[in-house]
Amino acid sequence: MDNQDAMWVSKPIYESLPYFYLLFGSISLGLSMYVNYWHWPTICFVTGLVSLVAGIVVILKRRDYRVSDRRTGH
Repeated sequence: MDNQDAMWVSKPIYESLPYFYLLFGSISLGLSMYVNYWHWPTICFVTGLVSLVAGIVVILKRRDYRVSDRRTGH
């Protein structure tokens, strides 16, 4: 088995992961507006922002790879 063909998680989980990041990020950002205890608003805001950026980056990287992969015919 070629290392390139190895898949560590099942395909449905792998494909839905960036959308989970986006959902988690938006929930965390929403919570940062309502939580008012200790440093939790800042923690929720930073976590939400990082999750949203990670989800967007993964979606865009996958899209670019799939478009370039389709052009080269691999």
